[in-house]
Amino acid sequence: MDMNAYLSMFIDESNDHLQSLNENLLKLEGDPEDISIVQIIFRSAHTLKGMSATMGYEDLASLTHEMENVLDLVRNSKLKMDSFIFDTLFKGLDALESMVQDIIGGGTGKSDVTPIVASLKAIVKGDYQKDQLAGSDAQAQQTGAGESSAMLDEFQSSILLQSIESGLSAFHVVVTIREDCLLKAARAYMVFDFLERSGEIVKSSPSVQEIEQEKFERSFTVFTISSISGEELQKGIESVSEIEGAVITALDHETLVQIGGAIVQTAATVQAAAPAIAAMPATPKSETPVAARAAQTRDASANNLSRTIRVDIERLDALMNLFSELLIDRVRLEQLASEIRRNDLTETVEHMTRVSGDLQNIVLKLRMVPVESVFNRFPRMVRDLAKSLDKKVDLVITGADTELDRTVVDEIGDPLVHLLRNSLDHGIESVADRIAAGKPEIGTIHLRAFHSGNHVFIEVQEDGNGINREKVKQTAIKNGIVTPEEANRLTDSEVNMLIFAAGFSTADKISDISGRGVGLDVVKSKITTLGGHVSIESELGKGTKFSIQLPLTLSIISAMLIKLGNEKYAIPLSSIVETGIIRKEHIRKIHGNRMIEYRGSVIPAISLGQVMESTSFFEDQEDETEIVVIRKGDKIGAVMVDEFIGQSEIVLKSLGKYLTNIEAVSGATILGDGQVALIIDPNALIK
Repeated sequence: MDMNAYLSMFIDESNDHLQSLNENLLKLEGDPEDISIVQIIFRSAHTLKGMSATMGYEDLASLTHEMENVLDLVRNSKLKMDSFIFDTLFKGLDALESMVQDIIGGGTGKSDVTPIVASLKAIVKGDYQKDQLAGSDAQAQQTGAGESSAMLDEFQSSILLQSIESGLSAFHVVVTIREDCLLKAARAYMVFDFLERSGEIVKSSPSVQEIEQEKFERSFTVFTISSISGEELQKGIESVSEIEGAVITALDHETLVQIGGAIVQTAATVQAAAPAIAAMPATPKSETPVAARAAQTRDASANNLSRTIRVDIERLDALMNLFSELLIDRVRLEQLASEIRRNDLTETVEHMTRVSGDLQNIVLKLRMVPVESVFNRFPRMVRDLAKSLDKKVDLVITGADTELDRTVVDEIGDPLVHLLRNSLDHGIESVADRIAAGKPEIGTIHLRAFHSGNHVFIEVQEDGNGINREKVKQTAIKNGIVTPEEANRLTDSEVNMLIFAAGFSTADKISDISGRGVGLDVVKSKITTLGGHVSIESELGKGTKFSIQLPLTLSIISAMLIKLGNEKYAIPLSSIVETGIIRKEHIRKIHGNRMIEYRGSVIPAISLGQVMESTSFFEDQEDETEIVVIRKGDKIGAVMVDEFIGQSEIVLKSLGKYLTNIEAVSGATILGDGQVALIIDPNALIK
């Protein structure tokens, strides 16, 4: 039995079910009364449990079984969903994803999920509500506001003691933030995020809500259960910038009573309190769950038998490489047929051209995948960020079935994460600010994808603050990006694009979640690398829209072949506006730069021969020259060339690891006659 084949199938199926669980749990959070969604979630959990047990991953199976027990009560109307149940199930999903990632990395998939299992069992028994109420009452009875906020109640002490007795480590942590810190809440959020990833937070003082609202001085206290040592805990906390230090005390029975001031009662009390070990969330609660949902989600019909098979991506890459060679030979045969001029040969080659054209379409479609595979992870991200920022946000996804080349889809995820985090942190206003501005308290972020010609457009649009262009211009002048005179001549669109400058930010305070401009230079760089470009539309007080234009595929493109003496080059058609001929006397020099008049405006004239340092072509010897007008976003330029060869489908080939950072060259292709032609990168020609 080939276990590797079964393992690969298990990983693929597990990722699908985990994604489905995340999507539908988010959907249920927006409509907790919809039992049909619970049925879908239950079936996914049940299938995942069976697969995990079959493969011998007991921790995966046991955790999924406990989640299944909770869902079974909900679907049979014996239990109503609330914020604690949602948070616990989401923690369970995070743990399942971590275990699957461990398996992918060659691990055993084992993990200590005792706290989450205890919480799930408490939900099934109905004890969790009593325990939460008991904890609240005990805390309310303590005297002295400052003293009680720093002390543990009996319930929390019992949780910590039970964890210590089960072999886990418990710590009392005092974190101090530097006095010159600009945004204390953001630093505290990063500390809480680290503590959550390495364990469970039992209590914080001040409360999480007060810390998020910066209602604390320079320090705060946390009682935490951790899976790592005290030294690792201290190192991780102090690695957060602007953290002055962390004092960590390991807890045992004696120190727990001394620091917490709680009376630990009988073992029976300990056992009764243990199931609620994860009852203290590390993120602030919102009265209304954040409605972060995808407009197009799977429905019950998704459980029908699928007429698809899984193919290893390496096989598809091999198929593409073989087809690339076939395409090169096809072009060569077409040239030979035109030279020999035999009817039977011409007819055969024409038929081969039609068949290979159909084959080309099929091969390209095999590599196309829906952007849904990227979009699916964003609803959960938006939900968690919105809760941490205490904002109400509705993520609306449309066009998730739009298809892109796998290579593009693999690379587009990080830029979209930057844009969405930026929209959440600095685009969407707080609830109070939105109400004051006469807007709905729930902000909306639209994530769209759609085809247009040979391109795919992805848009991120929010109804938040919008870009303050005057502030952008002043910041750009202050940072030396533009002069005051240049700033006054900029159009609104050009001012918007200034936020893509490296390190540029208009934010009054820099946030670790995002800053308007921080990271956006990375977004632009990545999209440019993919052969696309990004534009911005914004209206102050109304919101901002980022629009990303991407090529359908990066493997086979249409290009214009040109010559420079005895050298051949290819320019992608997607960047070409038009071609033409211009006489030399119409080329003018302005401040040392060659310019030509083009349709009522003046554009730069770029000598490809000079850029490529051609030794076989000198345009100065000619009375007129061919030009290729290219576009880069809103900018246009004319590239002077020697001669047009014609349009052709070309296969992109990498120059390899030794030929890197060659100016204005993005790759190479093999032509039908066997010659190698360099592919020009038009984006590098227009500065």
